Amino acid sequence: MSESLPQPVVLSAPTSELAEDVRALVDPALPIEVIEWDGGEQPAPRDRIDIVVPPYMKQGKALAALATVEHRLVQGQSIGYDGVQDRLPAGTVYANAASVHETATAELAVALMLAAQRELPRMVRNQDQRAWESFETTGLADKRVVMLGFGGVAKAVADRLLPFEVDLVPVASRARREDGIDVHGIDELSALLPTADILVIVLPGGPETQHLVDDAALSALPDGALIVNVGRGPVIDTDALVEHVSRGRLRVASDVFDPEPLPEEHPLWSLPGVIIAPHVGGRSAAMRPRIARLVASQAERLARGEEPINIVIRT
Repeated sequence: MSESLPQPVVLSAPTSELAEDVRALVDPALPIEVIEWDGGEQPAPRDRIDIVVPPYMKQGKALAALATVEHRLVQGQSIGYDGVQDRLPAGTVYANAASVHETATAELAVALMLAAQRELPRMVRNQDQRAWESFETTGLADKRVVMLGFGGVAKAVADRLLPFEVDLVPVASRARREDGIDVHGIDELSALLPTADILVIVLPGGPETQHLVDDAALSALPDGALIVNVGRGPVIDTDALVEHVSRGRLRVASDVFDPEPLPEEHPLWSLPGVIIAPHVGGRSAAMRPRIARLVASQAERLARGEEPINIVIRT
């Protein structure tokens, strides 16, 4: 039986850089055309675009514009996709960017933990004043880290955190043993929180996780515990968090917040024991080549008549 002929694929990239990167990667033997379209104010350059790649972190207008163009796949540039389904026209297939951001986000998660546990901001402030102050810090070794979530990012965090000789306690929707690690069920969370030196949140957004870490959960954490959030801001009740941090009970080193951007007058900016990262978990130099490889691979799959990977939504 003869092999099927390659299918022509038109792919739109939101920036000239991504378009150039993908053109350099796709198999030249396959009929793949890469055009530039950010899905914003300009109308679609074609009536049919097989793969639409919306802008990173600003895909709202592009998702709305999908109603005007025939498409086969929407390839997002983020791992998270909460709120996306409600914006997609019927018949849309949406893939997320799993494999692109896990490593960089895990890097930042560990960096935030180290910065807080070894008091790096204090050292930088001392350097600004040329003050040589020697002090003991909490550190990571032998600390119990309760981690909410055990998906791709959480596993990447675990891989980098375990060599620091922590007691890692992952919590997910159900108890299981995975990748050689005992994962606890969410029903055990209330019993585990009082034992946590550090609570790491690596959960997606959405109704299921909104305010999962509420005042009761925060109250269960011991005095001095550190909260690190590299998932989504609404997982934590921000008002309750501010109240606990204001009393000096808890510390925060977070990449995500509710709301975002964090308003200039928000109390978290000035409270002691807080480290703020502006939602940059995936924004390292590794992103550009990784997203280009994923997009090029998706185009090649469609050209060969294969199913795309990372599909998370079918409307």
